[in-house]
Amino acid sequence: MKEYASVFLLSLTSLGYVGIMLGLMVEFIPSEIVLAYGGYLVSQGKISFFEAVIAGIIGGTIAQWFLYWIGRFGGRPFLKKYGKYLFIHEKHINVAESWFTKYGPGVIFSARFIPIVRHAISIPAGISKMSFKKFTLYTILAIIPWSMLFIYLGNKLGDNWGRINETANPYVQLVIVIVILATVLYFLFTVFKKKRTKFE
Repeated sequence: MKEYASVFLLSLTSLGYVGIMLGLMVEFIPSEIVLAYGGYLVSQGKISFFEAVIAGIIGGTIAQWFLYWIGRFGGRPFLKKYGKYLFIHEKHINVAESWFTKYGPGVIFSARFIPIVRHAISIPAGISKMSFKKFTLYTILAIIPWSMLFIYLGNKLGDNWGRINETANPYVQLVIVIVILATVLYFLFTVFKKKRTKFE
């Protein structure tokens, strides 16, 4: 991790679970790093596992709300002009929009586990004016296991929490495979259901 990012992270997380929440909201550092450090704080007895998970859910959800409302009220013109300041480029939006168009609102859950797409997927949801309640539900359902995984691993790693990417990689790869398979099955089921309804 770059030195300035490390200092920023340590400054935030010194606030305990509030710092974890803020770290996830600003999207300045990858969520897995923030959550892993939260797990380290759990291992030090500074916060509880439950508090860390709740902070992860709240911070992660608010961060996605922010992107959703940008998509809903700013759309592509705003993102083309200011997206780089949010670390989201047009290619990320294109991929996310393609996924959203192809697989529908349900992809809000599955895309959270896929690199590149997971942060940008909230934008096409906002552009398409997806139900905010449904968007929030799918987002929270995905953030819960994501937060629990990285906080748990950070807790187990303790002082070695900085090795989180290396340690988590096998778990993340497995989750990605499962999510992709589930997404394909969901898509096939949706197509089959539409065709069946058409011929009834």
